[in-house]
Amino acid sequence: MLTTSKATISFERFTAKVYPLLKSVYSEEQLDNLLPQLYDLTKEHLKPHSQEDLGKWDQDKILLITYGDSICSDDASPLQTLHQFLNTRLADVVTGVHILPFFPYSSDDGFAVIDFLKVNPKLGNWADVEAIGRNFNLMFDLVANHVSSQSAWFEEFRQNQLPGRDYFITLPEDTPTADVVRPRSSSLLTPVDTAKGLKHVWTTFSADQVDVDYSNPDVFLEFVKIILAYVRHGARYIRLDAVGFLWKSLNTSCIHLPETHKLIQTFREILQMVDPGIALITETNVPNRENLSYFGDRNEAHMIYNFSLPPLLLNALMQGRADHLKTWMMSMPPAPIGCAYFNFTASHDGIGLRPTEGLLGDHEFKTLIDTMRSFGAQISMRSKADGSESPYEINISLFDALQGTAQGPDQWQIERFICSQTVMMSLEGIPAFYIHSLLATPNDVEGMKATGHNRSINRHAWDKQRLDALLEDPESSQSIVLAELSRLIKIRRQQKAFHPNATQYTLHPENPAIFAFWRQSIARDQSIFSIHNLSDQCHTLRLSELNLVNTDSWMDLISGESFDNLHAVYELKPYQSVWLTNRPYYDSSNIPERVDLEFLYQA
Repeated sequence: MLTTSKATISFERFTAKVYPLLKSVYSEEQLDNLLPQLYDLTKEHLKPHSQEDLGKWDQDKILLITYGDSICSDDASPLQTLHQFLNTRLADVVTGVHILPFFPYSSDDGFAVIDFLKVNPKLGNWADVEAIGRNFNLMFDLVANHVSSQSAWFEEFRQNQLPGRDYFITLPEDTPTADVVRPRSSSLLTPVDTAKGLKHVWTTFSADQVDVDYSNPDVFLEFVKIILAYVRHGARYIRLDAVGFLWKSLNTSCIHLPETHKLIQTFREILQMVDPGIALITETNVPNRENLSYFGDRNEAHMIYNFSLPPLLLNALMQGRADHLKTWMMSMPPAPIGCAYFNFTASHDGIGLRPTEGLLGDHEFKTLIDTMRSFGAQISMRSKADGSESPYEINISLFDALQGTAQGPDQWQIERFICSQTVMMSLEGIPAFYIHSLLATPNDVEGMKATGHNRSINRHAWDKQRLDALLEDPESSQSIVLAELSRLIKIRRQQKAFHPNATQYTLHPENPAIFAFWRQSIARDQSIFSIHNLSDQCHTLRLSELNLVNTDSWMDLISGESFDNLHAVYELKPYQSVWLTNRPYYDSSNIPERVDLEFLYQA
């Protein structure tokens, strides 16, 4: 929560921290006006000694991603229903909750925000949000690139009134924009009738999502106000949505520009002075090298989304081999000190395909797309600079995406799906589970038809009564998946080798179907060999390939099996995972009984 500090830092000290970041973004004249306003806005909350908090996370941190109305009931507001579900089903499973945009909106399921400072009354109110925050660490979205065309700012623009009059980018209709990189094929410039005649405004994502103009320092100031309001309401993580597009400059790609990085660094510096415990996370669904740039020099994002993981893991399970996953993992540097990867396999958006560029060949890429289409997926396209279109993301429920392989559907859907989530939570970084992954939600075809938007296929709203009935049925996919993932998460949360910054090293077993890597705790007292059969066949692993220390005793955290003969050949069942450790941290009092593995790992 935002607190008032009895002792604060001086304007001179504040300026010494912020000015170097903004001097390449704004003119001296603009900064002479902006810096005093920033200081006045924050001075009551600035900490005189704001050392970097390097203890923001450990292996215990697990996040849930959900909409405010992913679960609905007749007897409570959606946010109250969500809170009840969290307390009943996930209280000892997850520690944080990313509530996707819960503000009044006009389109894109919340990402065309009408008012950043209000809660959508259809979901509940700020008291409901803050109540969840008393039990879980909250992540809020700062939709920083654009606002709804129905927002007060844009209405002021239409009427030529301050302040909104100067908050948007207008260009002549015939302005060349072919160099602009964007994830949509709609028109970049949208015509709008205003009090001063027809104007064409910049709209990266849709005609209803109008980009704001950060070259006006007042826009930056507005978003600092919004960030402080979110902290006041309990946000512990601030997610910067679509942040790569903030700064526009003609004759450039208008993505990842230097000014964008400086603005993010300034957001971070201000948060550091207000509350060092808050983490800033950037959402940039782009190829890996570009994504990594948002760590900056340990002065930008605390966390970045691991966007390469979802498509590469999906493809690996479709093909039954680990080669591309290994290539990617070996190219990933450890996150810098004070930073972490944000690992996920599914979210409210589709499975982004740009991170596969340079890894998947044309034939393999086409096979992935064709297989997903056969499983009910829609493929969203983006415009390229040459005017052509290319696949941008796969829109599908991850549970249904894993109903089979490139050879078609099979009987291994649950096992394959559990394997995907076990790989994800084993990797360096902080795991985040989309609520529809924990609930094994299938494709919502009716929802997609109702909205006309591809992404709705993976944004189902569960009826709580129906969901509860399924979760009480031990034979339902929802019950099996939630029970087993909850068990695995509880085990994982106790292991020091799964700290987000613990050592990770790629292993190279001879069998290409086996994906394996080594994690070691920061204190070097625990090792975990994370081993996964990515195929629908049984495969053998020679334990001698792992180079296990023979003076230690080894056991599998998942099955509880001991490994006494370190030269034995171990058989992995289809999609089986093993967490082989020399020092198990295991409080069984908090861990439910294992789901029947004879069912999960049937031979």
